[in-house]
Amino acid sequence: MKIPIKGTNIELSDSVYQYINDKIGSLDKFVKNVSPVECWVEVERTTKHHRSGDIFRAEVQIKLPGSQGVRAESTQWDLHQAIDEAKNDMQQQLKKYKGKMISARR
Repeated sequence: MKIPIKGTNIELSDSVYQYINDKIGSLDKFVKNVSPVECWVEVERTTKHHRSGDIFRAEVQIKLPGSQGVRAESTQWDLHQAIDEAKNDMQQQLKKYKGKMISARR
């Protein structure tokens, strides 16, 4: 699965790109029998001042056939935690989607 990554108000390093590809790429096993699948990831720094609470936002969108798609978003104080939380939410939604598709085939 090819994952375009957009960074808003933040400069993304190679390690962040690799981290996102590893985490979001692991969701591929939930949609490997479904094609075509489109995925987008956006990470954002929501504020320019570091003392304003949760400042990093990660958003993951996956377009699946037979539905409008699934979307997960998380805002945390740490970029890696925001990515992890969005990935976990997306994983739950994909499991639910996979269950619905299996039930529909039966």
